[in-house]
Amino acid sequence: MLANGKTKVKISALGTYVPPRLLTNSDLEKMVATSDDWIMQRIGIRERHIVDKGTATSDLAVEAAKKALSERNITASELDAIIVGTVTPDMLFPSTACLVQNKLGAQGVWGFDLSAACSAFLYALQAGTQFVATGAHKKVMVIGADVMSSIIDYTDRATCVIFGDGAGAVILEPSDDDLGIIDFVHEVDGSGGCSLYMPGGGSLNPSTHETVDKKMHYVHQDGGAVFKFAVRKQLEACQKLLNRNSLDVTDIDVFIAHQANMRIINATVERLGLDPKKAVINIDRYGNTTAGTIPLAMDTARQEGKLKKGDLVLLASVGAGFTVGATLLRWAI
Repeated sequence: MLANGKTKVKISALGTYVPPRLLTNSDLEKMVATSDDWIMQRIGIRERHIVDKGTATSDLAVEAAKKALSERNITASELDAIIVGTVTPDMLFPSTACLVQNKLGAQGVWGFDLSAACSAFLYALQAGTQFVATGAHKKVMVIGADVMSSIIDYTDRATCVIFGDGAGAVILEPSDDDLGIIDFVHEVDGSGGCSLYMPGGGSLNPSTHETVDKKMHYVHQDGGAVFKFAVRKQLEACQKLLNRNSLDVTDIDVFIAHQANMRIINATVERLGLDPKKAVINIDRYGNTTAGTIPLAMDTARQEGKLKKGDLVLLASVGAGFTVGATLLRWAI
């Protein structure tokens, strides 16, 4: 129990999933006017995983959830809630959380979707943490999943080279020691909404032949504006979190940033004064999977032996909205 009367919360299991089909830079060279050299130098992506037709976000989420449940050795019905962070729900309603609950056979579980684009996993992580910290729940599953290929225009070379599909899931539970979630910083700045958005399909621009013809159901991005905001605000959020907890950047064992662009990650690492070896980077293998990037990077860090029990971990993201997030935790598994 913490001094404020709340329970310490930890990540007790992690599972990830990406579809098997690869879309390489060589493939993209045949689709749009781009090159492997340009993509690697500007973004840092070599390949990304893409779903087959008919595969939805809930399908990826369920596979990741099953792996987390297996690692924890519990059934889906032992969960209290499922929170799905996504910007590509299977449909506007019912929520993807409802679909995941049904596919998992998680009887008696409730849940909801959370939309924060690339920050969705961190936002969902904190929402789930509060349910456990207050004693309302004992086991909450948090999922970050997106099928970005469903909203990408593969004739737009500015966006089609960036995104991939993937999912990650964690289980949150009470911690009986000092391992777990320590603190977080979140912020939204809606003035940047026009720099990264999908204009069609909502109540403002309902789906019509005109919205389809104008390609309003695809991602639209001002890359320069997003880059500048991401570097500045990701740095600010991390510094605020470190200062508030009387920590120096040298205290951080592992840094996991949203995998949007290699240059954004490197710029944040450099300006923080962080040892580059402490940064986890897998964007070359997965691309930007939006809500899936941070849990996928957690899994990569584990596989590479960079993430160990007791490590002090700093997570950070910036996404459409704009949304900003940073979380500090001690790894518990």
